[in-house]
Amino acid sequence: MVQAMLQNVVRAASRATTKTKKPKSAVLAAISCRSNDMAALEAKFYGTIGVDEPHSKLVAHQMIQYALGHARSHKSGDSYTESLMVLEQGISNLRGSDSTEDALGMLMLAMSTLLYERGGLQDSIEKLQMVHDLGSASLDVKVAAWEALIGLKLEAGQDVSSLVLANDCFQLLNSSSVGNASVLGVLKSRAKATKGLTHLILGELKSAEALFGSGEGDFEDGTDQIGNIALSHGEFSHATGKFSLAKDLYEKVILAKTENVSDNSCLASSNMISEEVLLGATCALGQLLSHSGKFDEAEELLTKALTQAESHFGSSHPKVGVILTCIALMYKHKSKLEASSAILIQEGLYRRALDLLKAPPLDSQDSDNQLGKQDVIALARGGYAEILCIQQRRKGEGERMRKWAEAIWRNRRMSLAEALEISQPFKSPVVDSRICRVL
Repeated sequence: MVQAMLQNVVRAASRATTKTKKPKSAVLAAISCRSNDMAALEAKFYGTIGVDEPHSKLVAHQMIQYALGHARSHKSGDSYTESLMVLEQGISNLRGSDSTEDALGMLMLAMSTLLYERGGLQDSIEKLQMVHDLGSASLDVKVAAWEALIGLKLEAGQDVSSLVLANDCFQLLNSSSVGNASVLGVLKSRAKATKGLTHLILGELKSAEALFGSGEGDFEDGTDQIGNIALSHGEFSHATGKFSLAKDLYEKVILAKTENVSDNSCLASSNMISEEVLLGATCALGQLLSHSGKFDEAEELLTKALTQAESHFGSSHPKVGVILTCIALMYKHKSKLEASSAILIQEGLYRRALDLLKAPPLDSQDSDNQLGKQDVIALARGGYAEILCIQQRRKGEGERMRKWAEAIWRNRRMSLAEALEISQPFKSPVVDSRICRVL
């Protein structure tokens, strides 16, 4: 049943859709016709300027929930544009009031999230950088922006820049003693885990191990904040062959986020929000079960991740292509260990994944660090190349595809061939769906 569903997904998702954009005047007209509830909310929001900060933050939170809900319920270019303009209008009305800088930062975090979800990675980065220009914003707002900024730069392949930011955040929090000790402890743990993730991406396992340690103890409290901490710890354990610990951590994230995901904290942004964390943990656990040879359970978890990605982003989003790549690799590993054949299923999944990931043609010159989601594209093309190479008539195409994939592979921990082979537990390739990288 699940296999049939996957085949239907591949066929259905391949139908092209054409979207048209409304002129700006039409978008503004649509916004002016918003519900009375939204008009009342705006009036309440604008009335908070010059009033106490907690109240302005509360109403900012309500505006954010409205904007996110409106954009995601319709999943259209127009709905995202309308929601962004609502948030931008709120930001415009707040500027110049020192007492509302946290509310201003929260609105910017939400704008960055919406920009990211619609593929505007650079615009999302610029919005996050603006949060750091807010001199009076609290540490939790700034850390949320820092964490998201590092996540986006890792996704863009800007690894050195990511490490510089991670070091800055880590040092700032370690030298800080301002605010509630419990909250500060969680923020320090978030900074530590994010820095550990950057070292893992850079292939610096000893540095990552010093930050992650045993994988326990940094997130016993504050379940609304543990997601990215525990997920990054789990991925480090997974990548270094500690499967039992990784499984426990992934399951802890899934349990916490399944119970609290509707709470979607405003103090997270872009590829580090609750929905991304839940998707990342579900996808990672599915991969771990596949690496452990538990293919029925792996298929169930990866199918759940696929459903989550389509529900949140839409069926044509590149993030769906990341999950489809993981599913294709699971079928490849299953075929190898069980001496079975799933060539047609793998090929269909790889083809659709590469289409969604917007992989450039094989004769393109985009084999540099400017290619988005480079790790996953190389992994998908490498797996696809193996299927073509065992078919006599398509062997030439397969060899070209393999060489192309090897040329853009940038993982510092293993070669592309090792990632596709999955023969050693301590060299298991872990696809982090948050940042679309292979760890």
